[in-house]
Amino acid sequence: MNWITNYVRPRINSIFSRREVPENLWSKCDNCGTMLFHREISENLNVCTNCDHHMNITPRDRFLSLFDGGVFNEVAVPEPVADPLQFRDSKKYPDRMRAAQKSTGEKEAMLVAAGEIGRTPVVCAAQDFSFMAGSMGMYVGNAIVAAAEEAVKLGRPLILFSAAGGARMQEGILSLMQMPRTTVAVQMLKEAGLPYIVVLTHPTTGGVTASYAMLGDVHIAEPNALICFAGPRVIEQTIREKLPEGFQRAEYLLEHGMLDRVTDRREMRKELIILCRQLMKMPPPTWGDLPKPGSEELSPDANTGPAGA
Repeated sequence: MNWITNYVRPRINSIFSRREVPENLWSKCDNCGTMLFHREISENLNVCTNCDHHMNITPRDRFLSLFDGGVFNEVAVPEPVADPLQFRDSKKYPDRMRAAQKSTGEKEAMLVAAGEIGRTPVVCAAQDFSFMAGSMGMYVGNAIVAAAEEAVKLGRPLILFSAAGGARMQEGILSLMQMPRTTVAVQMLKEAGLPYIVVLTHPTTGGVTASYAMLGDVHIAEPNALICFAGPRVIEQTIREKLPEGFQRAEYLLEHGMLDRVTDRREMRKELIILCRQLMKMPPPTWGDLPKPGSEELSPDANTGPAGA
């Protein structure tokens, strides 16, 4: 037995060998290809620090950065009938649902919450594109109706973040029926005189843009978001012509009057606070809190008059 070869060398190699880096510590920007540290991405709200490309962000992470102190209450959404059409393609619909729930950690493609942003009470709903491409099914329809009812009950504005690939084919005509349902829900808000603000994120396509995503009092989009009914490739194949540069992107739609503004995600919270308070006829927002009178943070002479008074 060679003691050097069989024991010493393997021991030295194990000590000085390069440790494997977990795969989830780094992510590549979809636009510029820059490798970004996960903590850096999270602190920048999933916006690339190199090219400002807006990557996908989950509704829960969005709400944590949006609501005051990251505190919000989830609004209960009625559960629809599971797999009403007994649909099956290469996989059964329930199997696809379980896989999406496991990978995202969420129940469905939309999260509804109530809370305060900048001390302004609001109700928010956000779609999760990572959950079956944010497809609009019966649950999403129920979620929007529940969000509208909660907003009307509490007398708050409704803010909706859209991100969808269209209707959910596994639910067939039942998914398309969510278009008129959500339209009625939006009408409830208008009749109650409450603001409905839509933030269109990348991508917002299909039946979503033919219903609740384009019925807002104010339409805001994140930079370079794809917003359309039919995708550019389908249109090019249909009309057999090359589309203009940036066609159906947020900036193009803003220029042609389909949007009210395009706002960076890092500035979105401030934008929404100002809009909500203006539309609700509330006083201007307070961006900083002063210490309470008589608190220890005040200087010793803060509450005393001039000398000799």
